Amino acid sequence: MNILTYLQRIGRALMVPVATLPAAAILLGVGYWIDQTGLGVDNKLATLLISSGGAIIDNMGILFAVGIAYGMSKDKDGAAALTGLVGFLVVRKLCSPEAIAMIQGVLVAEVPEAFNKIDNQNQFVGILVGVISAELYNRYSKVELPLALSFFSGRRLVPILNSFLMILLSFVLMFVWPVIYNWLVAFGESITNLGSLGAGIYAFFNRLLIPLGLHHALNAVFWFNLAGINDISNFLGGAKSIAEGTGIPGITGRYQAGFFPIMMFGLPGAALAIYHCARPEKKAMVGGIMLAGAFAAFFTGITEPLEFSFMFVAPVLYVLHAIMMGISVYIAAAMHWIAGFGFSAGFIDLFLSTRNPLAVHWYMLIPQGLVFFCIYYVVFRFTIKKFNLMTLGRELPEEGEVREGEIPAEKKESGSVQSIQEEAYQYIAAIGGSDNVTNIDSCISRLRLLVKDSALANERLIKRVGATGIIRLNKQSIQIVVGMRAELIASAMKEVMAQGPIAAATEIQEDSSDTQSKRDSQQTDQAVITLVAPVSGELVRLEDVPDEAFSSKLVGDGIAIKPTSDTVFSPVSGTVVKIFDTNHALCIEADNGVEVIIHMGIDTVSLKGKGFERLVEEGMKVKTGEPLLKLDLVYLNTHAKSMISPIVISNIDDYAGVSIMSERQVVAKESNLFQVMK
Repeated sequence: MNILTYLQRIGRALMVPVATLPAAAILLGVGYWIDQTGLGVDNKLATLLISSGGAIIDNMGILFAVGIAYGMSKDKDGAAALTGLVGFLVVRKLCSPEAIAMIQGVLVAEVPEAFNKIDNQNQFVGILVGVISAELYNRYSKVELPLALSFFSGRRLVPILNSFLMILLSFVLMFVWPVIYNWLVAFGESITNLGSLGAGIYAFFNRLLIPLGLHHALNAVFWFNLAGINDISNFLGGAKSIAEGTGIPGITGRYQAGFFPIMMFGLPGAALAIYHCARPEKKAMVGGIMLAGAFAAFFTGITEPLEFSFMFVAPVLYVLHAIMMGISVYIAAAMHWIAGFGFSAGFIDLFLSTRNPLAVHWYMLIPQGLVFFCIYYVVFRFTIKKFNLMTLGRELPEEGEVREGEIPAEKKESGSVQSIQEEAYQYIAAIGGSDNVTNIDSCISRLRLLVKDSALANERLIKRVGATGIIRLNKQSIQIVVGMRAELIASAMKEVMAQGPIAAATEIQEDSSDTQSKRDSQQTDQAVITLVAPVSGELVRLEDVPDEAFSSKLVGDGIAIKPTSDTVFSPVSGTVVKIFDTNHALCIEADNGVEVIIHMGIDTVSLKGKGFERLVEEGMKVKTGEPLLKLDLVYLNTHAKSMISPIVISNIDDYAGVSIMSERQVVAKESNLFQVMK
């Protein structure tokens, strides 16, 4: 894994602890509305809310250690989070001034100032501990110890190992941490010494790093306590921060305030320009996408759906956007128009921050935003027209395209997508099929995918499914911007892939005059292939299979069998093109191109191969009736969710359909299941 991909993993994991900030922002924001002093002295409810929000802000270091360890773990298990917690507690104790003084034999007053900063709020140490803890968990969570120590095997072993590893880390930090701390402080001071200009420079690079997903690392320097700036936490601290000297009215919050005019007003202005520049026949589609993106940007500060709509198709617009972001943050900082956020710079956070005593002249951000709305609209519309940029809705039409594995645009716009599983299936097909996918993850608005070859991802098909943008970070990493449903789609993609192999979608360019004749030729009654029963048992309609991916015929058309025999035979002569590692499903490509998926049971992937014995390997040629799998039916009937086993044609769209037999019982190698018709 290259360094960029690894940093991407850390960036994704950072979103886990950062996701707790909205809770702190709401609690503190409501508390400030009740008691503007922020101290809650005269109001018990305000005291309760402010103290509750402060409990989150004051422990961000611990949250980073726990959240990153969990977020980077291979299976998102709670044991990884516990490992991070144990690691942070050990390091915090061993690197405390008292412990350092005792170990080094000096007075506490002689301990370097850096060690006073290793506390519950130290996000740098939290990130370091979280990353190490995750790697330890991923490597040793499956270790089997001797029988006498078997209780401590697997996940239980990792926190124990981590407690010893953190002793070593603490020893290293005793010498290295003062150097790192002094460098971070110097870096932070160099930026803060630039005042408002430094804030603008930060904001400019904040936007430029978004395509790489590395803006989270930059944000951690300015928004948290890595370099002593800690802008978000200090701002949310309100009166408490002022009393402690960490919050300065007009200064604290300057790395946040200028984002509000751009996210609430500037980008919606860009969306309006993109809509007005779209071709007339595309305006309805573009208007819907831009309206949804503008609404999200204004109210929540989520701007990626808008930004990715022009980031790669018109990079000059994105550079202009980054420049204007820098200018906005510089203006707000220079004029001391200050507001802050716990999640992002949308209306909700602006409203919650207005009673914060550190929010200075916050209302001026609204007229500033209205000005930037006009600027963005004029700049974007002029640039798009002047350079004929192919923003959304301006792409040249492509006549006569037939795309396998995707939903036609006209159907998509009319709302024909029936389920998120179907959408997930389309995305997998568009990125090269299940064989090309090695890992599926998501953040707020993006699918973050690891693949074998990013070049296999078909950008046009991906956008036709509904994505607003795709980023190829390197050969093994791509990101797809799908909006706020990213996590749901990622989950659905995992579920769909668990059901069986998915072929890559292809694009076939053909003359429209030839299309109808090809379709007509598919309607003849010529039988292309007859499939025989791969296993004996009771015949079940595909619509009655207790799994939506199969019952909706999303995977393909066919039939299902509840097996009564323990051997699975090949229903056709062909090549075994795929066998899942868990041996519960396989795909055979018949000699004439028909792709047959045999999926033994429902959710049997969770059995991790138990109850199945493969008798063939990928790439082998098989004949009709040749044994493929051996089943332990006693185990499978006891532990599987259902042993109803679908047998489907995955490329059924290439054929007119299937003719299915009516008998209720089938006998392996003797009963014809169905015929595929050309």
